[in-house]
Amino acid sequence: MDEDQWLLRHGLRPDGAGLDEVRVLLNEQIRLERGSQGHGDTILMKLCCVQLFHAAVPDDVLLIWKAKTASFDAYCSIDIQLLCGGGLEWTKAYLSAHPAQESQAALARLLHCEEAGDFDDFSPAERSAMYAAYYL
Repeated sequence: MDEDQWLLRHGLRPDGAGLDEVRVLLNEQIRLERGSQGHGDTILMKLCCVQLFHAAVPDDVLLIWKAKTASFDAYCSIDIQLLCGGGLEWTKAYLSAHPAQESQAALARLLHCEEAGDFDDFSPAERSAMYAAYYL
């Protein structure tokens, strides 16, 4: 399934079973991309991350981070802001409290990007509108 088909099937804001399907597809694409760069579909991975961004479920933050760090192409394609569907402070607090080692790596990168100005004037609503303009 390509990006256009997936977007038609689930839209930008899937819920319930649709979100579960997004997670399954994203995990599969992560597995493929980690196996060999280019085997996963990073464009589709980004769309899945946008969908999870809209849901703002705390446990999805690390799934989005896993997608972002699956390969160099994925890292460049998946915006760091996608970790912050619940807001920047909310995400920093979540990552700070999470015991997984990868949460500390995600937090360190997030703080670095914040310091570099990547979150100046950031809001989930404005980022959502940007993705809606791009995809719809």
